[in-house]
Amino acid sequence: MQVTSTIYGPRAVVTASGELDVATAPELRAYLHRILDDGASTLVVDLSDVGFLDSTTLGVLISVHKRLAEDGGVVELVIPHARLLRIFQITGLDRVFTIRDSLAGAAVQ
Repeated sequence: MQVTSTIYGPRAVVTASGELDVATAPELRAYLHRILDDGASTLVVDLSDVGFLDSTTLGVLISVHKRLAEDGGVVELVIPHARLLRIFQITGLDRVFTIRDSLAGAAVQ
């Protein structure tokens, strides 16, 4: 897993790549929560280059969503590939998260 971020004031774009699973979830959780601790109120998580995502990672994303929602913030996901999008549809999380098919459509500006 590799994770990078770009901060635009209260908005942060986090780009993840590789496999997001039980082994990488703690690192991802810590990374995302540090960004929230630094004051981000809108978080865009770009999953375009993620090859695999498991339920542990879904739990990380849900925890970040809950934390931001408590303060009126929002998490958007960028998922251009049907194979990952299907996971969110099956679990009903497509109704929890705003999902975009490209970074251009996300709230980064």
